[in-house]
Amino acid sequence: MDGTMSGVGVGIDIRDDGLARVTLRRGDAGNAIGLATARGLLDAALACQRADVRAVLLTGEGRSFCVGGDLREFARLDGAALEEHLIAVTDALHEALRIFARLDAPMVAAVQGAVAGAGIGLAAVADVTLAADNASFTAAYTGIGYSPDAGVSWFLPRLVGPKRALDLLLTNRRIPAAEAEEIGLVSRTVAADLLTEEAARTAEALHRGPTAAFGATRRLVAAGLTSDLGPHLDREAGALAAAAASDEGREGVAAFLGKRAPDFARAPSLTSGT
Repeated sequence: MDGTMSGVGVGIDIRDDGLARVTLRRGDAGNAIGLATARGLLDAALACQRADVRAVLLTGEGRSFCVGGDLREFARLDGAALEEHLIAVTDALHEALRIFARLDAPMVAAVQGAVAGAGIGLAAVADVTLAADNASFTAAYTGIGYSPDAGVSWFLPRLVGPKRALDLLLTNRRIPAAEAEEIGLVSRTVAADLLTEEAARTAEALHRGPTAAFGATRRLVAAGLTSDLGPHLDREAGALAAAAASDEGREGVAAFLGKRAPDFARAPSLTSGT
């Protein structure tokens, strides 16, 4: 087990029972993402991929979850040097997102304060995104002459629809948490003083669940966005048959018939995805 580790700007703690906590630790800078933080996120994702992780909780210290890219860092460079630097930042950040997205382990994000630019991508990659009622969201990219990264141009159309996504990406209007929930950008909003407690409760519940079945469900939902119904029904049938025959499936049915709570933690699960 990996235990506790920390990179520049990112902390990762993996408990023996498989709950991983990934924390953005640049609260004094709005958890802005520069090269070191992007690499820290990649290290955290790789640690989750290697370990027997059953759920991931992503949080950010300080007043804001993540204000996007570290513009002060970027402003120190120009021309080819800036292009090379941004490629390095996005290479690390995007690989972290790919890994988080393909884990079997479900991911919970707790967001507060300002969520901008790449912060939206980090919030969106989670399966369950809880927003404090003081959170606000803005794409911000085109406001400074940039185009999106961190999967924002991929996530937004799928979460809120292409027309609304373009409104957010082109106008950079700031939307409050209540509207973010209404349009499907976040799962639900909670009172700011209850965010940490609710996010931890949700992650704790998920980490006790059927990890392999969660992974299959994540992949089915992702595939269904671009698949025709016929092939997707075949994919569902195969996944269901495999889940039913697995240790998790057998434990779940035995618990249901025995009128007891299932103990999925003792059923072997694949956590690296497929």
